[in-house]
Amino acid sequence: MPPSLRFGGRVMDFRRLVEPAGLLYGVAAQEAVERGDALPLAGGPAAFTCVDLIEDNTRSGFMPVAAVPAGWEKELVWVAQRPVSGKLPERPLVMGILNLTPDSFSDGGTHLETSKAVEAGQAMVRAGADVLDLGGESTRPGSLPVTPQQEWNRIGPALRALRKQSPDVVLSVDTRNSFVMEQALAVGADVINDVSALAYDPDALPLLAEHECGVVLMHMRGVPETMAQHAVYEDVGYEVVRELGQRVQAALDAGIARERLVIDPGLGFAKTTEQNREMLARLPLLANLGCRVLLGLSRKRMIGELTGVSDPARRDPATQTATLEALPLGNSILRVHEVEGMVQAVTVWRAVHVA
Repeated sequence: MPPSLRFGGRVMDFRRLVEPAGLLYGVAAQEAVERGDALPLAGGPAAFTCVDLIEDNTRSGFMPVAAVPAGWEKELVWVAQRPVSGKLPERPLVMGILNLTPDSFSDGGTHLETSKAVEAGQAMVRAGADVLDLGGESTRPGSLPVTPQQEWNRIGPALRALRKQSPDVVLSVDTRNSFVMEQALAVGADVINDVSALAYDPDALPLLAEHECGVVLMHMRGVPETMAQHAVYEDVGYEVVRELGQRVQAALDAGIARERLVIDPGLGFAKTTEQNREMLARLPLLANLGCRVLLGLSRKRMIGELTGVSDPARRDPATQTATLEALPLGNSILRVHEVEGMVQAVTVWRAVHVA
């Protein structure tokens, strides 16, 4: 039996999940909630009118919210409530990707010089980025690790310069190594974004428990070198939520406050294109974890396979369209290479959907 997840005294049993569907927005959502025909999704702009009740691996089939049988009240309330959020502004945020690597799949080598990295970061801020995410190790499928010192040598100069020149921007460091985390926090990083959900380095959990930074926990199986062989699921939505929930519990048990946590379903990591597509279509399932959501699928292989566009740098329009799928979950964080287009897309989406 999967473990339970404790959130501030509330016990969530992973045997039972609620999958929200039938989303409404604006006045229609407000009126449906008032009538009792819908519930707000994670306290965001959407309301859900239907649910599929998942117990163990058995699905009930979608039914109206008002028809849910007795005994599921706490699961419905949990999915409807607003995720706790501490260190990041309370609105949808655009996170600009700043790769400081020679081998990242889209822009490897572009920002190796500190001056170019800082210039690119500041350009993203001018374009509307709320957060910059600096990475010094490629985690593309099949990539090989670098030493923590090599990783920090790539990140450190740019992080210091950006912290000095852009004091108000939120700075995130994409790393799975506690050595890099500690160095980054010492020079002003606000968020640690770990593709292993703090499972790769045993010193990461106790280290971050001693700090107040935001923490992103991403779903992945295995490591980048081997993750493709782990892309086997009976139900990708249910299993991603369950496995992410186990990492949330590990963070809570280590002393990391829940309001600091952000979850990322890890599209492109240990998932095929079809599994990525299904997970993207079922993002409301993540509301079962009660955490803020980060979505990062910018220019990934799944975008190329779905669109037939082989050049990653030409995948931004489809990236923006797909990334908007996270906005019904409330104050989502949208991680992209091309900031300006994403900011415009979010602005228009909110103008249409937020009452």
